[in-house]
Amino acid sequence: MSRPVEYAVAVDRYLSAASLGTNSRRIYRIALITWAWAMVDRTPPVGADRRNAVPPALPLALLDADHASPRLEKALAARSVVVGVRTANRELSILVGAVNWWRAQSWLTGDPTAGLRPLPLPKPPADGARIDTLQVRAILGLPTSLREQTFWHLLYESGAPIERALALDVDDLDMPGRRTLQRADPPVHWGEGTARLLPLLVLGRVDGPLFTTSRGRLSYRRAAEIFSAATGPLDPRGRGWALRQLLAAGRGRHLLNNALACGTGGLWPRATVAERRGDRIAGSASVVEGVSCPRFARARLRWS
Repeated sequence: MSRPVEYAVAVDRYLSAASLGTNSRRIYRIALITWAWAMVDRTPPVGADRRNAVPPALPLALLDADHASPRLEKALAARSVVVGVRTANRELSILVGAVNWWRAQSWLTGDPTAGLRPLPLPKPPADGARIDTLQVRAILGLPTSLREQTFWHLLYESGAPIERALALDVDDLDMPGRRTLQRADPPVHWGEGTARLLPLLVLGRVDGPLFTTSRGRLSYRRAAEIFSAATGPLDPRGRGWALRQLLAAGRGRHLLNNALACGTGGLWPRATVAERRGDRIAGSASVVEGVSCPRFARARLRWS
């Protein structure tokens, strides 16, 4: 395959060769175009300004220039301020994958991303607040949108990382099996609440992001804002809880269920053990920290 002159052509060829779904390909293209602005030392447009903006035309060879790596490093730091660290790191990962592919085609001699590392994620506030079983029930009973209810149920019942849940597409779902299709990652499993809501959420859709907004996929930042605002009245502090706290409550419930099921020979249904005990589930992972049980080990592996 001949070496393209233009960066935009190299992007097209990379995306054509990559095993990506339609929506993932669109996200990758947006990220790679964003880096084109950085390569000419210009700030990428955001929001509504991005829709009509014409990306700069530049030669692919610019990535082999001496100034390429410093510009990318500067752009990564600036981008994290505008869109958040998680999004900036995701865009960096997309660029790294493209650069590696271009180098494999011998289109680049150097690696301008070699010295770049993902930025550290901001530390969550150390308030130590836990969500107990009754509070979880109140959260999952809030009168909110179908999208939010499905997302919250999925987090609590599956224990899947928040970023992975938000990245799911409709065609990733195995509805009868109550799990995602096993592709590159281990499948995500869910329970009765999610199974009841998912068919309503995806009605009439066969592909595309599972959790959407009017502008595309629901972002981590927006999902967190909605959850915090909705749970404010339930939080004794009045501030609202974080999605990671709901996730921790669900994982604690799973770990305790698995440990108790191992201790009773697996006779109790995993989804009901904790409820039968009536324990305060959130934060109870430490209770079973020393348990030697294959089921417990598998649960921890899924969330790592």
